[in-house]
Amino acid sequence: MPYRTDIAYLYDGSFEGLLCCVHESYYQKELPSLIFHYGEAQETLFPVKEIATDPESAEKVERSIGKSISKEALSLVRLCYLSHMEDRELTILRFLRMGYKIGSSVTNMLAHDTVRAITKGAQNVQGEAHFYREFLRFSEYNGALVAIIEPKNFVLPIMSGHFCDRFPSEQFLIYDKTHKHAFVYQNGEKNLIPLEHLELPEVDATEAQHRVLWKQFYNTIAIEGRINPKRRMGHMPKRYWSQLTEFMD
Repeated sequence: MPYRTDIAYLYDGSFEGLLCCVHESYYQKELPSLIFHYGEAQETLFPVKEIATDPESAEKVERSIGKSISKEALSLVRLCYLSHMEDRELTILRFLRMGYKIGSSVTNMLAHDTVRAITKGAQNVQGEAHFYREFLRFSEYNGALVAIIEPKNFVLPIMSGHFCDRFPSEQFLIYDKTHKHAFVYQNGEKNLIPLEHLELPEVDATEAQHRVLWKQFYNTIAIEGRINPKRRMGHMPKRYWSQLTEFMD
């Protein structure tokens, strides 16, 4: 029996919801032409089916990926889901369909467009998360540390643990201005919450002085004869500068 293709899926945007789309595709013998979530405005001539998020179905699909394909494949899917890649949902669905047929070797098939796309998406997420582990700048507000990021990918869930390990006794918040989420670490508890807007008070005199000292240190250690703006932007891309203390006005 041929799979139905004249249909689009609408889901809640969560990873579990996407896994439920995979479950629906297999059990209803459908290959959707489009998968999108509530926050996206999409036009399609095909009928739209709303896919409910069922934790049991999502867990079943997640277990099957690790068992029938590989843990590496599951890792790729999780990372790609966090990317801003166009058509990421369909790419993940196509990748998994290949994996269920081929097995663990699917992750090595980089000549295939789908495998190459999902691998590139995962690498972009990992690369951006690495930059933010290096470039994140905290400021102190009333005894708590606060940082703001503006990433392309939704890297907050995978980069935040690094700072929990580095500052286990601190209270801090990292706000993702792009994806409207905040990671809050307080008294050893970790919470990732949606947050539409973050309004901060003016920094106090101590924090202002710390910023001045950091900028002075940054400028002092620079060797004028070796300043190379092009090389610096290669190691510290300019799109990160707006939240770096050393470049703030």
